[in-house]
Amino acid sequence: MDLSLPLPFIGWFFTIASVLALGLGAVLIMSLHRAGELERRVLSRTAWNDVALFGIWFLGLAGGIGVIALKPWARHILEFFCWTLMVLVLLSAATRLYVFKRQPAVEPVSWLPAVAGLFVVLIPVVTICVATIVTLRSETVRQAFSG
Repeated sequence: MDLSLPLPFIGWFFTIASVLALGLGAVLIMSLHRAGELERRVLSRTAWNDVALFGIWFLGLAGGIGVIALKPWARHILEFFCWTLMVLVLLSAATRLYVFKRQPAVEPVSWLPAVAGLFVVLIPVVTICVATIVTLRSETVRQAFSG
């Protein structure tokens, strides 16, 4: 089973995805800042998380641009980004399921939409990240980056 992806696809996919994530994050932060005092307090409590997420997405952006330009450092940056993204997505999914489970059951709870929603995000993200890591570690890609 060949999981490798074309390098231009990898580069452009992670560049565009990172730009979209950074843009969406910036819009959400600005809208929370303008919303009111409560939202600003929440923003101030989560500022370090937001900075860390922006940093991670900047790594994805740098790695994507570097892959497009075949920069030798880009393989390592993008692989690190993929590992980090997979861990964050898995932790987020586990946390959401845990919170959903602990929710007081006033009425019968349907797990199907919750689990389906998680897998709609989880499976594609993990799949593309694994395929990217496999591709970046291949010998042909190593040779392409070495010149």
